[in-house]
Amino acid sequence: MPGKRLLLINPVNPVRTGLAVNKSSRFPPIGLGIVAGLTPENWEVELVDENWTPFTHRKADLVGITAFTASANRAYQIAATYKEQGVPVIIGGIHASMRPEEAGRFVDAVVIGEAETVWPRVMADVDAGRLQSVYKGEWSALNDLAVPRRDLFHPDYMFASVQTSRGCPMDCEFCSVTAFNGRRYRRRPPREVLDELESLSHHKMLFFVDDNIIGYGKESKEQALEIFRGMVERKMKFWWFCQASLNFGEDDEVLYWAGRSGCKMVFLGLEAEEVDGLAEVNKQLNLSRGVDAYAEAFKRIHRAGISVLGAFIFGMDSDTPEKLERRAEYMMKSGVDVMQTTFLTPLPGTRLFDRLRDDRRLLYSDFPGDWDRYDMTEVVYRPGRMEPAVLSRTMAECNRRMYARPRLLRKAFRTICATRNPIAAMFAWNSNINYRNVALAQTESWQDPHIS
Repeated sequence: MPGKRLLLINPVNPVRTGLAVNKSSRFPPIGLGIVAGLTPENWEVELVDENWTPFTHRKADLVGITAFTASANRAYQIAATYKEQGVPVIIGGIHASMRPEEAGRFVDAVVIGEAETVWPRVMADVDAGRLQSVYKGEWSALNDLAVPRRDLFHPDYMFASVQTSRGCPMDCEFCSVTAFNGRRYRRRPPREVLDELESLSHHKMLFFVDDNIIGYGKESKEQALEIFRGMVERKMKFWWFCQASLNFGEDDEVLYWAGRSGCKMVFLGLEAEEVDGLAEVNKQLNLSRGVDAYAEAFKRIHRAGISVLGAFIFGMDSDTPEKLERRAEYMMKSGVDVMQTTFLTPLPGTRLFDRLRDDRRLLYSDFPGDWDRYDMTEVVYRPGRMEPAVLSRTMAECNRRMYARPRLLRKAFRTICATRNPIAAMFAWNSNINYRNVALAQTESWQDPHIS
């Protein structure tokens, strides 16, 4: 007798590319992979990934959907096609976790938070015909974390994705990580991470999806070092990149073993080069080090053969066109190898969203339809010291200067000289080209009477 069929769907905003223009900037839906790995063997599981193939309707006994905010409306559209046929639909992921009442209008069940602790109960309830409307995951220890069903991922993903930790003790106003994963920094046992990495030997490139690969404090640093050393001892040959905080550039031992184990690029959320901007978004770690510490951190990271992706925000309340022009100038002249600019975006679940909503400063609040715009590439609120259209134009003008090909070629040459690592320079070049394409994709057709 054939088993039942679970269809897992990774939806993509059909009208906006967001920050993922090139294939190299797409990553496997690791959360859906973990859910698939926890599904009983008597269920056949299929994963439909709109990063590669637009969704087309197919038969299913149960549907599971995840969504970021910018793809939430698409998720609800897909859910409706099954709901009207009586097929139960479950949604999870960060957007549904932050807006469970909204999501519940379109599906049969909402999984809030981390799904691992509740998915076995969800499946048992499905089999028993007693599916609940809400399931709340817990922030549990990460021992024996389920390994994702990577056989379900599209084969053309350039990067394999692995997670070593969850949670963040920081409290940046614009970030929803603490609401979703908690403020306690939790790590997987290094041996379990290394064993999972060994199973990925057929991949060359790797992305650690952690919000900060080395965490905060001595214990977290030692666990990260154990992973980096273990990768060298087990003779793994990955080229990898990660996300981290500014403290990544403060410890020469961390940098040495990160470089030796194959780290080619690190994403640093720098946000601003001036103290008032950092204070405004409560970027406490950067404030505690001071903006003068940036340059030394870049140099130390470069000495380890690693390039720096510096992420900066445009549109804080203290920003003016002149300030943003200085920010762009800083990005071009500093030791940042990859320049990422995004509009400050009030995502649900953040204190920023609550503040701007309460102050009636959101330009687009006809939800869920307007969630399409919340992809960090459009001004969706009224800034403090300039009109929305001025902020949009200023970003476009800065991007034209920063992403001009002669500028990017000079950046690439500097990266090669600073890191003495052509692979790190290749990572940086490809990332700059992606962000250049993102900037080009921000067309005038996105303009709207709201920001005239």
